[in-house]
Amino acid sequence: MRIVKITEGASMEIVKIPHMEKMEYDLVLSQGYISRIAFMGKEYPYIAPFLYVFDGKFMYFLSTRYGKKIQYYRQNPYVSVEVEKYTPDLSSYLFVTLSGRLVEVEDITEKKLVREKFVHLIRDKRLSKQIMAALGHAPDEPLEAIAREERSLVWKLVDVENIVALKNV
Repeated sequence: MRIVKITEGASMEIVKIPHMEKMEYDLVLSQGYISRIAFMGKEYPYIAPFLYVFDGKFMYFLSTRYGKKIQYYRQNPYVSVEVEKYTPDLSSYLFVTLSGRLVEVEDITEKKLVREKFVHLIRDKRLSKQIMAALGHAPDEPLEAIAREERSLVWKLVDVENIVALKNV
């Protein structure tokens, strides 16, 4: 981070947050699991939180089959996805924003693999089973129901045209 001393009469220079390299932001994406997706809304952007998995190349999301996000996705699949990480006092923070297009995964094998990754994510991160409701399942169902049943859509982020990855750490 560049800090500039300002003297009287001098012009003020803006401090810029440093960019992350690809290896750094890929690590952020692989370690994280919560994102926000901004859809093109009718008048305003529509932002919703999503669990995600990252396979080193693509980000995948499970979406319930109802709600405004479905309407906005069908009208315009171009989105911005944001992943952030920060300390409680904000002394260190970083974020990655990717602009691209969501596509619904149709391939049966790919969908099954992605759904299994979500089961492993929930188990490995020891997430509450309450998250099941966000994926179209009751919290008392076994995690394996996510992989076994297709109550949710599987989306993949493709055609990423812009990545902004900044950090202050």
